[in-house]
Amino acid sequence: MTAPTDFATLLQRLLSSHVEFILIGGVAGNVHGSARATYDIDVLYRRTSDNLARLVEALGPLEPYLRGAPPGLPFTFDVDTLRRGLNFTLTTSSGDIDLLGEVTGGGMYDDLLTASEEVPLFGRSCRCATLEALIRMKRAAGRPKDFEALAELEALREERRRQ
Repeated sequence: MTAPTDFATLLQRLLSSHVEFILIGGVAGNVHGSARATYDIDVLYRRTSDNLARLVEALGPLEPYLRGAPPGLPFTFDVDTLRRGLNFTLTTSSGDIDLLGEVTGGGMYDDLLTASEEVPLFGRSCRCATLEALIRMKRAAGRPKDFEALAELEALREERRRQ
């Protein structure tokens, strides 16, 4: 069994290395008031060469490896690997992180940028998808776990509208 994800360490490494990313998924839902447990961090990252280099700088020391891959499978976490791929589900020495170059219902980083906002998180400022954008992405993904989360996110939206 893997150790719990250290959300603070992963996010602070990304922020300290000036990685351009938008927090999405369960942690973003938690930022907006969701009580659902989440076990990894999902980020939509900008795919520029400079940003890929910053991602490698931030996460490389944490020994990223493909989550669910058999031990010993060759995998090199570097700019070339990131450039050739798009979405990576990784495990690191600080826990699990999903690096997404594109997400259903949200597009790529530049597409989602206007539907994101700066939020305080672990003593830092972090770009996070808006509640409305999270709802759109969950609906578009269409998995059973997304539909379960969707009900709570929509209730949070209604609560905000009443305030």
